[in-house]
Amino acid sequence: MTYRLSLATLLVLGAVATPAFAAGLDCSRAAADVERAICASENLRKLDFQLSSVYGKLAAAQGPQRATLRRAQLDWLKVRDRCAADTGCIAGRYEERLAALRLQLRDVHAYRPDDVDRQALEELRQAVETMRKTDAEFPLEKVIDALRIKTGITVFANRNDDHSAGSVAQFPTTRPKGVTADEWRALRASDIEGGGENGAAAYTLLDVDGDGQRDLVIDTYVGGTGLFGETNVLRRKGGRFEGLTTPGQATPDDDSGASSLYTTGGRGANQSGEWIRLRGRVYAAYQNSLYGVDDVYLLRPLTIVGEAPKLSVRYRYRLSVPKVQSDEKGTKTTLDSALHRALSQALRKIDTRQARDIGPADTPLCPVPAGTSDDERGNYTSYGPGHYTFEIVGDVPVWVGQECRIGRVVDWFGAYSSKGGLSAAFWVRKPGEYDREQTYTVDGVRTATGTTASIARFDVGN
Repeated sequence: MTYRLSLATLLVLGAVATPAFAAGLDCSRAAADVERAICASENLRKLDFQLSSVYGKLAAAQGPQRATLRRAQLDWLKVRDRCAADTGCIAGRYEERLAALRLQLRDVHAYRPDDVDRQALEELRQAVETMRKTDAEFPLEKVIDALRIKTGITVFANRNDDHSAGSVAQFPTTRPKGVTADEWRALRASDIEGGGENGAAAYTLLDVDGDGQRDLVIDTYVGGTGLFGETNVLRRKGGRFEGLTTPGQATPDDDSGASSLYTTGGRGANQSGEWIRLRGRVYAAYQNSLYGVDDVYLLRPLTIVGEAPKLSVRYRYRLSVPKVQSDEKGTKTTLDSALHRALSQALRKIDTRQARDIGPADTPLCPVPAGTSDDERGNYTSYGPGHYTFEIVGDVPVWVGQECRIGRVVDWFGAYSSKGGLSAAFWVRKPGEYDREQTYTVDGVRTATGTTASIARFDVGN
């Protein structure tokens, strides 16, 4: 068997630990192509060592489930060995397995919601249900604002005093207003390095664990096309601030399973976090929104998050196409009655509670002309592929007189405001004419229809 080297001890695993496996591949005994390729590559040897380390920690923590883990690892080795001497293939298999094992290790060490967390969730649910009787448009926002911690907080940010080309913001060199002398000494001793693209980072001092000393929340703007950010929390411990991970930085070599408390804006998603107090505990109320639903997770700071209390607030919308349209420059255009009627009729086919994405690929929205090739048939079944920057609410036919056009309603992951309501648009074009679309504003006013409370895995995105 070609996997006898780094995983030979798996054959005698059972109730025993795996100290030998934690040592990784024994290159002095490399025989198969895959083994020689690993031993000849510094990167692959590093991956093998990391995998051995994570596996050993997971095996030691799993107890009765260790046999299942062993069988899964043996199956993975067979897949890895099919790569032979292809180093790119080998690296890919290691990275996939490392990600899977680290996720399992994270779950092993994750915080488990207790009775107080469940009571806090129910208290939040009841508050939203009560609020929606008087304000069905913004019940969640009103409740979160009432619960938000507004005292005992100090906020400051990285500074850019240079302003020269290419300069980035840095951690303040002088004590910010509201930071005590004792906290400043602890901050300086902790070598805080929060700051992503252009050094952007904000800091909040707040007592999250109730020990009378303020802890440190670091909000880092990482950057990228999704405007991605992450939030870490460091506990005040003696004369320093300490946390589960290095603030503001990825930790690919960390085997603890820990990570940032939460992230925002990944792949354009509509996400945010607020610090609230419920049942005497401080929570990060993390909101992940989509068309028709706001999901709020109550996250305990200074923990590894696995499952968390989750409140879902559901909505329905009253959708309409304004007859007077305004473009980005503020230019107003009045739609003719026939077009406005066609758009309004098509909009009635859009689900007002849930995004339906593209829909069945084999069901034409517009009649397919005779002689249309299979490659062109897709022009009549959907508007086309989506993109991470928006959410597809639904594709519908738009009949303008006797002419059928393809329409798509999109929104930006449930983005909603008191000024503009639902942020949404109606794109319309003739089948196949991808470069000649028309964009129309859609007004959407929402009404909360109910809430659901559960304990759910904290695994969010768009």
